[in-house]
Amino acid sequence: MNTTVYGIDIAKNVFQLHTVDMTTGEVVNRQVKRAVFLEQFVNLEPCLIGMEACGGAQHWARKLTDMGHEVRLMSGKFVKAFVNGNKSDAADARGIWVAVQQHGTKVIAVKTEEQQAVLALHRMRSQLIKFRTMQVNALRGLLTEYGEVMGVGRASLNRAMNDVLARLNERLPAMLIDTLREQYARLTQLDEEIAQIERRLNDWKKESPACKAIAEIPGVGLLTATAAVATMGNPKAFKSGAEFAAFLGLVPSHTGTGGKVRQLGMSGRGDTYLRTLLIHGARSVLTHAKQPTIWVEQISKRRPKNVVAVALANKMARTIWALLAHDRQYQKDFISVKPV
Repeated sequence: MNTTVYGIDIAKNVFQLHTVDMTTGEVVNRQVKRAVFLEQFVNLEPCLIGMEACGGAQHWARKLTDMGHEVRLMSGKFVKAFVNGNKSDAADARGIWVAVQQHGTKVIAVKTEEQQAVLALHRMRSQLIKFRTMQVNALRGLLTEYGEVMGVGRASLNRAMNDVLARLNERLPAMLIDTLREQYARLTQLDEEIAQIERRLNDWKKESPACKAIAEIPGVGLLTATAAVATMGNPKAFKSGAEFAAFLGLVPSHTGTGGKVRQLGMSGRGDTYLRTLLIHGARSVLTHAKQPTIWVEQISKRRPKNVVAVALANKMARTIWALLAHDRQYQKDFISVKPV
């Protein structure tokens, strides 16, 4: 490899650079301040730069790519195998430098700022839903201390809350009743904030041809379509739909020795959020589909429901990749034929 290779261990304020001078063979491993990091690469010939896909990596990858360099983002689990000795910034940078030069390195696509913005909306929506669930459970728990037991879930809380507060108002301090009313009202505010994020995601979906294409797949709705397009980044970063499904953890892990391989459960690697959306979408198809496909009917006869749901989610992931990578529209009865 004639291209100069850099391994960079990024952090908040101090970055560690590792490279080997192509002419003298000198090993360079030094710290660089965040403020002058990009200045190290401004006047360099295009080089190969490896980084772990951690916080801030996408931002720096975009900046370095704009300068003409090739940036490969790698999973920290992949890099760990090449880190020798005790953990340190210098050791990590050298491990990244070694890992980025390995044949078959699995890289993570560099996303645009727009794609990252969509993922940020998804993360904030998930956080708001957790807050709402915590709020409901906290109110139910507090009211249980005063003998008011309600059913699990938001619907049960909504049905009983007004009557419960009316009864408690006769014997509890007003300061507590007023606070309980305020906290209950916060649920409506959280509902509106969640709905607002979903409206913004829907607006982006309408403007995105990629989202429109994969939204035709049964089981792929607003959340799955927008999250899939934003998470995948560049579809060409994956060699096949099977590789994309493996990236999401929708394939079985396995163990083997002596020529004997034993299949285990779902690997659970990759993006947990998108994997969950795909599995929920698959369950919806299995539950509500009026005319299940022949493939679903056949696999349902031999496998349990949960296995069928994961298998269908795997197929949905592969279909999503195929549509985006080859710029095609969804066809219900399409049969893929391998070229001879």
